[in-house]
Amino acid sequence: MKQYVIDQLRPNDYEALKTFMDENHGPAQMGSIYWIPVNEELLTPIQKEHTDCQPYYFALELDYTTLSAEFLVRTLSQVKCTCMGYADKRQREWMMDFVDATLERLGISI
Repeated sequence: MKQYVIDQLRPNDYEALKTFMDENHGPAQMGSIYWIPVNEELLTPIQKEHTDCQPYYFALELDYTTLSAEFLVRTLSQVKCTCMGYADKRQREWMMDFVDATLERLGISI
């Protein structure tokens, strides 16, 4: 799986991230997974066409020492569809910017 991984989180970093994610994107699913919606303007042509599959999400997993953002764009309404796949360059950059901005907002330096 292709991912953007932030490791070596300290306990205070984890607590701050968990609180932020729970308040803004939670509660976590399956214990530690948060679904981050992909901005509509970033959708690929096929994702725009598949209105029944929308919205699309990135999975972000938070554990005690690591924050991992998958680069797989998913739909929660289908198990498998041609509109799901690895993020394109704009989508990847958006997810990395989202993670980096969240860390900055919370004063977490890695």
